[in-house]
Amino acid sequence: MFLDINGKMVRNVPFSFGLCYVLSLQEILTGCSLLQVSATEECLGPMRLTQEPIQVLLVFAKEDGQSDAFWWACDRAGFRCNIARTPESAVECFLDKHHEIVVIDGRHSRYFEPEAVCRMIRATKPSENTVILAVVPQKLPEQEEPSVLPLLCAGFSRRFVENSSVAACYNELLQIEHGEVRCQFKLRACNSVFTALEHCQEAVEITSEDHILQYVNPAFERMTGYHRGEVIGKELTELPKSDKNRADLLDTINTCIKKGKEWQGCYYARKKSGDSIQQQVKIVPVFGQGGKIRHFVALKRPHFDNNNQVHKFNKEERCSGEHSQSECHSLRHRDRRKDSIDARSVSSRGSDGPSLQNRRHSSVARIHSMTIEAPITKVINIINAAQENSPVTVAEALDRVLEILRTTELYSPQLASKEDDPHTNDLVGGLMNDGMRRLSGNEYVFSKNMSQSQLAIPVTLNDVPPSIAEMLNDEECWDFNILELEAATHKRPLTYLGLKIFTSFGVCDFLNCSEATLRSWLQLIEASYHSSNSYHNSTHAADVLHATAYFLRRERVKSSLDQLDEVAALIAATVHDVDHPGRTNSFLCNAGSELAILYNDTAVLESHHAALAFQLTNRDSKSNIFKNIDRNQYRTLRQSVIDMVLATEMTRHFEHVSKFVNSINKPMAAIEETSTCSGNSESESQTNFRNSAENRLLIKRMLIKCADVANPCRPLELCIEWAGRISEEYFAQTDEEKRLGLPVVMPVFDRNTCSVPKSQISFMDYFITDMFDALDAFAGLPILMEHLSENYKYWKTLDEGRCKSLRPPPPS
Repeated sequence: MFLDINGKMVRNVPFSFGLCYVLSLQEILTGCSLLQVSATEECLGPMRLTQEPIQVLLVFAKEDGQSDAFWWACDRAGFRCNIARTPESAVECFLDKHHEIVVIDGRHSRYFEPEAVCRMIRATKPSENTVILAVVPQKLPEQEEPSVLPLLCAGFSRRFVENSSVAACYNELLQIEHGEVRCQFKLRACNSVFTALEHCQEAVEITSEDHILQYVNPAFERMTGYHRGEVIGKELTELPKSDKNRADLLDTINTCIKKGKEWQGCYYARKKSGDSIQQQVKIVPVFGQGGKIRHFVALKRPHFDNNNQVHKFNKEERCSGEHSQSECHSLRHRDRRKDSIDARSVSSRGSDGPSLQNRRHSSVARIHSMTIEAPITKVINIINAAQENSPVTVAEALDRVLEILRTTELYSPQLASKEDDPHTNDLVGGLMNDGMRRLSGNEYVFSKNMSQSQLAIPVTLNDVPPSIAEMLNDEECWDFNILELEAATHKRPLTYLGLKIFTSFGVCDFLNCSEATLRSWLQLIEASYHSSNSYHNSTHAADVLHATAYFLRRERVKSSLDQLDEVAALIAATVHDVDHPGRTNSFLCNAGSELAILYNDTAVLESHHAALAFQLTNRDSKSNIFKNIDRNQYRTLRQSVIDMVLATEMTRHFEHVSKFVNSINKPMAAIEETSTCSGNSESESQTNFRNSAENRLLIKRMLIKCADVANPCRPLELCIEWAGRISEEYFAQTDEEKRLGLPVVMPVFDRNTCSVPKSQISFMDYFITDMFDALDAFAGLPILMEHLSENYKYWKTLDEGRCKSLRPPPPS
């Protein structure tokens, strides 16, 4: 079935001819579901685009007449062709070439499952604009026509009944090229078009044929003061009108554009503040399928005169005593030149006002007179002043201090010697190095995109089974066994634990969302974690959520944060590793992954987790837990979640811990000492100090950082299991780095030589002990510190016994 851009059925078409998917304007902008429309030239307007030769990937386990026919058909059509024999090589080749057409042999399931291969390819980002063709066997005359539904569900675009004729294959490829491929090519170009609109200096307003606003760009928001969410979906008549327009102006405009003609002229609009602004407006009707007007595009800019001042059309101002009638006439004449400026006349106009040069100097003077100064600049200025009257030795010492202060990595530690402790060095380097590591010859190595996973469709969650409900009764205890919940829920612990914790903290009430929406959101987020990862999966997310909730219930933490902080912390813990590929940031940077390129090799995974979490949440109202909250509240909550997720990135670990100790622990200790002397146990100054916005930010960062790496503070059996899981993930990364010829980020994590106890000891010494000492001093966590001490002794005993595994060898 084909639908036009308004969703009305045009005609029925057999599946063998294929379906072309095109987004309506509204859906391109809002991310809604796809509409199916005819791939005619008029669908996307008069675009004129150039295109490279089409690339085709043939996925055939064995060479036969059918694969040869497609090969020669590609040659005849001038397409570039690749052949893959296995699903793995098919995905690898596809990620390298980004083929427009993929042909998968679906006749012989004994070699590979065609649906599985299709899903693997569809799980990658480049496949969204790819046509995937299934080759199906011919049916016998007495057999019933098989359903195409399984193929559609797997992600196939079309099917091709087995036919070894080169001409038949050639015709099929040509139909795909002139239909879906060209249509998808235009869709890809739409991203560029809308990027241009977003950065355009002119205000752009697009309405439907019924004058309902479909799109406005940032320039429109700046000009009118309206946010796009306030106007999109409304009729133009619903927006306030200025009373300065002629009474018949709107009728004149409508009559003109409904005839398919452009209208251009001056128009007064009313800003959100109530002020009127005069605009130069050009309204262009856009014709769609069937020659019918589908949209109107309005381009607007403020009406300026030649002095770049908003031109007042008040008659008294235009022709006051300072201007003669001839001068007024010249102003009207210049207006018709579309706001052009004669640079010579402006710069030479002495009596009209300051010259461009004078204006530039005055603006520079204002900038220098501003009292904007960073704290570090103040410190440097104080040291510079102190140097002037200091002895030579003190001045030289202060010079060294200034050198240190001018570095951009004030909180990044420097190991004394790389040879002293290879385990610590590798661990710190692997977790804290975010930049690109080069191979010999300075050549970057690119590998397959690690960022995409196929998201499972959330299903309705039945009432929590009694056995799981009983297990969740202990979730407020620190020794809660998350691995037992993982087994009982069949690797879906995040949804069940999330429902319990979010309910206990009143998250649904705060967000004004239903429990069904929360349940759907939790299922969506959990489906976006990779269950194939040994460590960074939804069980780890559930573990971090549990630890975060435990910290939030501590008395001093509870009295320091408000409910918005608590909700933000729980959401951040839930999504903090969503879609984690099981590889470190350094690996992604070295491999030149799409995510590393997107985020400029900086906090790659953490930026992806935060961005994807909001993309998934806003994608569907059924799982959008933010849809009912106030806009300002949403912005505050969003910023808090993003900040906490980014805080889990290890390159700034010591910065966050140092700030917490120096800004929270030390001042609190001083206040407590003063309170003790005065006989007060908890003074008002303590509470006010903790409740400041900046300190609440530091507390939330510390909470999620500790929750993220709390495994060494869990009971011993849980600590051992988590150590095994993270080690396995690092081993797998090292294996892949060697296989792909990438730099090995953490050489000690070689599964054949690694000492797990040594790696755990290094991790505790370097990252864990000081951080949890600081949190314990603030929140009081005796159980955690006891477990940490016992676990450290366990790993130390294994290391001293030269045992490299998770557990001591059995007694002989």
